[in-house]
Amino acid sequence: MQNHLSVLRSCPFFTDLNEDEILSILHCVQAVEIARQRGAYIFRAGDSTEVMGLVLSGTTLVIQEDLWGHRNILSKCSAGDFFGEPYAATPGAILNISVVAEEDCEILLLNIKRLLTACPTACDHHQKLIRNLVSVLANKILLFNDKVTHISKRTTREKLLSYLSAESLRQGSLSFDIPFDRQQLADFLCVERAAMSAELSKLQKEGLLITKRNHFELLTH
Repeated sequence: MQNHLSVLRSCPFFTDLNEDEILSILHCVQAVEIARQRGAYIFRAGDSTEVMGLVLSGTTLVIQEDLWGHRNILSKCSAGDFFGEPYAATPGAILNISVVAEEDCEILLLNIKRLLTACPTACDHHQKLIRNLVSVLANKILLFNDKVTHISKRTTREKLLSYLSAESLRQGSLSFDIPFDRQQLADFLCVERAAMSAELSKLQKEGLLITKRNHFELLTH
């Protein structure tokens, strides 16, 4: 775990904890490090889990997909991001999401139940960790609320403008990168890629934005 301390220190889950406390906590929650290749599933819908995942390197996609392969991207997780917390905290809960490696990645699996019960070693930082977990969950709820706001718009154009406006505000700039490629953005906004690409072309012709790959610049008049 020593090799990943820089990632762990920057993770909101370990806010205000020093390296010794972090290593102690990893032992407390029975942390296990795994590696997965691009395209491999880490969690699969229909299963249950007692652990949540923390991305150490690489990226993962949290998705929902049906029997015909239609995919809805809920979020993208990079180094320092968590996934699977609500399911790990609810005994017997069945996953209605899958988590797949977007690229080769290393994942830390943490037994969240050890956080929600009395700490056997009575560590002083146990309560601090629980507070951090609540903060992480609250932030994730806000992000999902944003997604609901975007996809509730009636047209592809409105969904795009809602998402891009929110990203501009979040990053504090009219010029910014998004974490998705074109297909992933379409899956995130629940629209057809062809229709989305056509709408992006229209928005550029109308002088509302400039885009290249995953970079956008919003233009105001």
